[in-house]
Amino acid sequence: MVVVSLGQIVREVRERRGLTQSSLAIRAGTRQATISRIERGEESPSYERFEQLLLVMGERPVLRTEPLEHACDPLHLEEERGLTMERRLERSFGWNNFAGKIAGTARRVERNS
Repeated sequence: MVVVSLGQIVREVRERRGLTQSSLAIRAGTRQATISRIERGEESPSYERFEQLLLVMGERPVLRTEPLEHACDPLHLEEERGLTMERRLERSFGWNNFAGKIAGTARRVERNS
């Protein structure tokens, strides 16, 4: 599985469409600095924001799932138990920035339990 961030996808589509960060920002009703932070991975957009950015560029996101290798293998399960919830989510989701938001919530839940 190829792992890319939402920001990398935004940049790739923007460049393929021949748009500047400023022109994308105008279309999306935001600031150029926001687009820059998203593309550099300094800001993680919500899925709705990500979808909106793609839609104003004439594209739509398509998500797919893949079965986990060794999902029921006892050795794999034991290895997973040794990982933090954040790391398990990163492995499962693959999208670092998207998973980062979920992992932040997981850390808070782990601290409060």
